[in-house]
Amino acid sequence: MNITKLLVDLHVRKNEATARADELRNQIARLSAALTETEARLADLATTRKIIGELTPTGAEPDPSGSSTAYQVIVNAFNQHPEEVFRARELHELLGMPTDEASVNITRSRLGRLTRQGFLTQPVRGHYQKRT
Repeated sequence: MNITKLLVDLHVRKNEATARADELRNQIARLSAALTETEARLADLATTRKIIGELTPTGAEPDPSGSSTAYQVIVNAFNQHPEEVFRARELHELLGMPTDEASVNITRSRLGRLTRQGFLTQPVRGHYQKRT
């Protein structure tokens, strides 16, 4: 292979890599914009849910249709015991839920999500409390 062919081949490869990099940058910009919009929507939804939760009386009657979600059950438990700190297993025992490891791990995940959404705080790792 002569030097001229090698230089032409390198130039072609550089152009291809540059085009691919530009394409990826554009894709990143589109995804970043979509992520920003989605995060803003999530923040709005969390705020709305928090406000509704604050407006709902703590001793409210349970939903007669029986359509309470696990998250609602957890939030209701914290609303009824606002000053207490719970571990996931203790919460299961309080609510009469199964205490097998798989069930408790699912609740840990839910507690983490409620913490990230601002409904709960985690004063110590693995311990959860209603945000005041």
